[in-house]
Amino acid sequence: MKQILIIDDDEKLGQLLTQYLERYDMQVTVAHTPSKGFEALKRSKPDLLILDVMLPEKDGFEICREIRAKSAVYGHLPIMMLTAHGEVTDRIVGLELGADDYLPKPFEPRELVARITNILRRAGDDTRPSSELPAIEGLEVDTSRRTVHLDGELVELTTMEYELLVLFMQSPNKTFTRDELMNRLRGIDAELFSRAVDTLVSRLRHKLKDTSKTPRFIKTVWGRGYTFVGQLK
Repeated sequence: MKQILIIDDDEKLGQLLTQYLERYDMQVTVAHTPSKGFEALKRSKPDLLILDVMLPEKDGFEICREIRAKSAVYGHLPIMMLTAHGEVTDRIVGLELGADDYLPKPFEPRELVARITNILRRAGDDTRPSSELPAIEGLEVDTSRRTVHLDGELVELTTMEYELLVLFMQSPNKTFTRDELMNRLRGIDAELFSRAVDTLVSRLRHKLKDTSKTPRFIKTVWGRGYTFVGQLK
């Protein structure tokens, strides 16, 4: 049974989502304030966090930032953010801070379940053997443990950043258009289109200490998309 933590100050929504998600064999904990949410995080160690943007005490962006900054404490916790009225700016900011997905309010509960299932699948069911990935100079990816090391040091990636890196490494020197990346990664609303992909690539580059001017791993193909250019061992 998957453990889901919801941090949302809407008590009615929390009750409805709890009843709905339990139908799909999920155990739900609801916290109505960030402080209660952090207490629940430490106590229950959930498989996924559903995080509202508009909260008392501090907003969802601050919470997401804090969790990602303390990956040694919270690990690779998948985060889905709920954004009011589907504001595109909120979604972009959430992705930049390390959220794995977002869902604008109001939403269909069935869509929420589908997105949760997709995130959990990506986070915990990687059946691709390491042998499918080429050996790259300075980069070690263990697909069984879903860990990434850069020059011997552990790199903390979100679920989507990890998926993006594996996708690139599976097809070195192939140029992926933004459309292709969207379709392959899924879970991101096509409305964001290029900005969402660019945000993900920028985050991944930053964590790999890569730059667009002198790319070690990810090269921008102007007018087309991105390609993986890591040197084979």
